Amino acid sequence: MNSTTPARARTDREPGAIVETLIPARLERLPWGRFHVLVVAALGVTWILDGLEVTLAGSVAAALKASPALRFSDPEVGLAGSAYLSGAVLGALFFGWLTDRLGRKKLFFITIVVYLSATALTGLAWNGFTFFLFRFLTGAGIGGEYAAINSTIQELIPARFRGHLDLMINGSFWVGAALGALVAVALLNPSLFDPELGWRLAFLTGALIGLVVFAMRMWIPESPRWLAIHGRETEGETVVAAIEKRFTDAGAQLTPVPASAAIRLRSRTHTPLSQVFDTLFNRYRLRTFVGLSLMAAQAFFYNAIFFTYALVLTRFYGVGTSDVGWYILPFAAGNFLGPVVLGRLFDTLGRRMMISITYALSGLLLVVVGALFERDLLTAATQTIGWMIVFFVASPAASAAYLTVSETFPIEIRALAIAVFYAIGTGLGGVAAPYVFGKLIESGSRQSIFGGYVFAAVLMFAASFVAARYAVAAERKPLEEVATPLSAAG
Repeated sequence: MNSTTPARARTDREPGAIVETLIPARLERLPWGRFHVLVVAALGVTWILDGLEVTLAGSVAAALKASPALRFSDPEVGLAGSAYLSGAVLGALFFGWLTDRLGRKKLFFITIVVYLSATALTGLAWNGFTFFLFRFLTGAGIGGEYAAINSTIQELIPARFRGHLDLMINGSFWVGAALGALVAVALLNPSLFDPELGWRLAFLTGALIGLVVFAMRMWIPESPRWLAIHGRETEGETVVAAIEKRFTDAGAQLTPVPASAAIRLRSRTHTPLSQVFDTLFNRYRLRTFVGLSLMAAQAFFYNAIFFTYALVLTRFYGVGTSDVGWYILPFAAGNFLGPVVLGRLFDTLGRRMMISITYALSGLLLVVVGALFERDLLTAATQTIGWMIVFFVASPAASAAYLTVSETFPIEIRALAIAVFYAIGTGLGGVAAPYVFGKLIESGSRQSIFGGYVFAAVLMFAASFVAARYAVAAERKPLEEVATPLSAAG
């Protein structure tokens, strides 16, 4: 039997019973080890899948327009992106609510099944309606993944590694983007595949990767922190003991955890929605304001540019459909390297300073590159270099938004809080952006597109100001110190 999936030793306490546990302290004192690497690999791959999906959607844009079954216009290509994001919004809310109620492990299996099934069906779509429907369901699976996976990773990774690691995991979206670009280059090459078959095979690729991910997650345990709060601390202790055994078997010396490090919790079966709303909009209203500002700004910023990047390349620079992927590769590289290079500063210089700096600098760089585009001073290559520079900074900024909303709210509502902020931020900033920019690109007006870029930059400047004033200094602090559990019993 796998050491991290022990036999069920469930002894649920009655709701309201006091639980005194060392589970958080025991998890926090662990050194970095193979267990954490496996958690990151099996769960963090979600962002790779999302990057794959988004890149494929952009890379196959011209193929969708030429498809005999679809024959999309530019706005309809943008609408397909909006359908995906709309599904992600609703999926995040529904599955996020279930994640806090039923547990992390159940939901990260359910959401991966929804994703791989829907993306496979996208490759089989026979008309525009079914394509939009399956893209919506694919987004629902990915949106649910964000809530279940973010909360699980946050609760299993020690605080001293949390910031940098979380940014890198979110940045791995761009590993998926690079993979999607390579897949698109191969499958959209008319000398290798018929274009109508190529775009279908591209989406089926995501389903095959999803099957591998499903198998990788079989050994991951339920969050011990979630178990303790739900009156199942005996089960949680067994999970932690199995994790600790992995370290001691590998030769690690684990220091004893003093009894004074225990926390007292009042067990509960679930958190009423009334308490969720009270926590978000009363107790932690400033944190809510920060989270909404960061999520909405980065969502519009990213989705406005990335979902329509292929259309800009093909319409304004004459790049062939089969060559779009080559321009996305360096774009993706800049996005991935940003969190890798700058990520540690979020743990050293601190969350507030780095979030404010990266948001403001992203907006400034976007205005500069947008102005060069508006004046027709760029080529396809220099436009791509410009975006590499912009998103080297914007990528850690966007990742910090997810880090902020996943670490600054109590564990009882963590998954739902992630879902709410993702949904509202994406709904406000992301769903409309691809369609709006699709219309701007269809107009052929560089001035109109530049106006859209300026608007996105203004949102980033505003979010930077909010972060500078109100962001939480959560660096290197245990989750229970950043946000006291709602079930804390004193």
